[in-house]
Amino acid sequence: MKSQNLSLVITFLVISVALLLSQCRSKEEVPAGETRVEVLCSGPEYRSDSEYFRANSVAESPNQANSKRMALSNARSELAGQMEVTVKAVIDNYVQDITVGDRQEFSQRYEGLSREVINQKLTGTRVICEELTRTEDGRYKTYIAIELMGDEIFSAMNDRITNDERLRLDYDYEKFKETFNEEMKNMERDRY
Repeated sequence: MKSQNLSLVITFLVISVALLLSQCRSKEEVPAGETRVEVLCSGPEYRSDSEYFRANSVAESPNQANSKRMALSNARSELAGQMEVTVKAVIDNYVQDITVGDRQEFSQRYEGLSREVINQKLTGTRVICEELTRTEDGRYKTYIAIELMGDEIFSAMNDRITNDERLRLDYDYEKFKETFNEEMKNMERDRY
């Protein structure tokens, strides 16, 4: 009886492992007629998270310098879009949580400052991956990934707010920081 039970358990385990392996293998297989494409400077390690805004891009040109310039420009545009969405959410949530006289004016002033900060900080992005390839027809292809620390955006926003006399009156540093950090966590959660 014991050997029969042991035999059933072993059979069950063998079948389970075989099924698991076949499922893993089928996820890795590419459908007929398709070829897997590896995109350089791309993947989970190049996605925005709770600490960094990140973006990547690729551009192709017959001129090597133009290829890099276009890839960097595209990545910065994507990064600016991410920052804009996140900062807008921070401002919206923050303004809802505090008591101020004219919410619309307050919100507009914050949004104006945020655009200035984003434009200013884009020049401080760091390249975290750069790969250059040459196509069969002699064109250059640049793959690039960039990042900017979320804390840099927060610090710049904080500096601008504390230097604005009207905004400073109703500014709650701790509440703004808490709201900013929560939106950074939401951004990471939304990306995966």
